[in-house]
Amino acid sequence: MKIAVTVKQVPDPNGTPGLDSDNTLMRDREVVLDPGDEYGIEEALQLKEKSGGEVVLVSMGPDKARDAIRKGLSMGADRGVLISDPQLAGADALLTAKALAAAIRSEGAELVICATESYDGSTGMVPPMLAELLGVPQLTFAKQVEVAGQQVTVHRQTEAGYQVLEAELPALVTVTAGIAEPRYASLKGIMAARSKEVKVMTLADLQVEPGRPAESVESIEEAAARAAGEIVEDDGSSGVERIMAALTAAKVI
Repeated sequence: MKIAVTVKQVPDPNGTPGLDSDNTLMRDREVVLDPGDEYGIEEALQLKEKSGGEVVLVSMGPDKARDAIRKGLSMGADRGVLISDPQLAGADALLTAKALAAAIRSEGAELVICATESYDGSTGMVPPMLAELLGVPQLTFAKQVEVAGQQVTVHRQTEAGYQVLEAELPALVTVTAGIAEPRYASLKGIMAARSKEVKVMTLADLQVEPGRPAESVESIEEAAARAAGEIVEDDGSSGVERIMAALTAAKVI
């Protein structure tokens, strides 16, 4: 079974993010493999260990994004595909999904694994768009994934209860942080990653038209400062009444 895992290089979550003049995130600072993608890689590796096959990492970004792919290769993934093209600068979710779909389609992956959303964009729109473009079912928020023959089964927890979903392969699955603990890359894995293939593809290679972004950031404003709250000191007689009045006015009770 061939498994494609979408991965992304993002600004370090432990750093201080900044914005460029065009209201996009600064990416010339410290960047890392998206922490959410590590869970997808780990699940793919565990499925490979159980059933055999190949794990291919697919990413979109500048040449520096190779580093994020190398991190996944050092964990044990087999190959990488990097979609890198100047025309993708500032790409929105739809163009990103189109490029990823074309690359995954060329790989003939039977199972696609994604994080539920990226750390930097946090829109959660790319996985469903990707599933639609590939014409495959999407099983979301998986805490457990099982593959038997041509069927994939996903377990997930929701506010309403516990659900078990099934679909025929090929399919796309989004995983949560609770699915597995990502493994650390060993020294052997880090050394082996240097010789693993990372194929670079452009939009022309994928036969994808760049087009114009369907969405753009018009402006950024500072969030309003939170107003100071009211401190109620209980004098032994009116404190409870004042708190109840404030909760009633706020329509909490």
